[in-house]
Amino acid sequence: MTSIALNKPQLIAAIRDSFCKLEKDYLSIPEEYSRICEIEGNVKNTCISICDTLAYLIGWGELVLKWHEEASKNRPVDFPETGFKWNQLGLLAQHFQYQHREINFTDLLSIWIEVTSNILTLIDKLDDQQLYGKPWYDKWTLGRMIQFNTSSPMKNVRIKVRRFKRSHSLK
Repeated sequence: MTSIALNKPQLIAAIRDSFCKLEKDYLSIPEEYSRICEIEGNVKNTCISICDTLAYLIGWGELVLKWHEEASKNRPVDFPETGFKWNQLGLLAQHFQYQHREINFTDLLSIWIEVTSNILTLIDKLDDQQLYGKPWYDKWTLGRMIQFNTSSPMKNVRIKVRRFKRSHSLK
């Protein structure tokens, strides 16, 4: 399978594959390790926790759903998010972490699972033309925007999560 999805089945497969692998890693981490800040953050010289990685994935997933909702109602979409520019993605990541700072690991996992399920449900309702037939934002198709903010960051987060697990001898 190509790393860049070119159609609906490939997009679904990319998200499911990345999700399943990362979910397995998350489920092997004991709750007491979930707030240890030893993972390289999205802002230079910062460290984040396992919970923060979930907040990051939840935040982007929720934005994907929000972008589609707004666009489908012919409302303007404030990319990437109101109050943030594309050159402030590190700050946006910290915003997601701040929003979810009081939520425990188990609940964050549940939210991430639900958000990912909602994205897959959205994709299921769309056809290849809607996902890949025309630019949706700037030069990017909707399918590519979804992948940029779901399976791609899941793969990147998984590298960091696995590094964290190794450093704590977690299987």
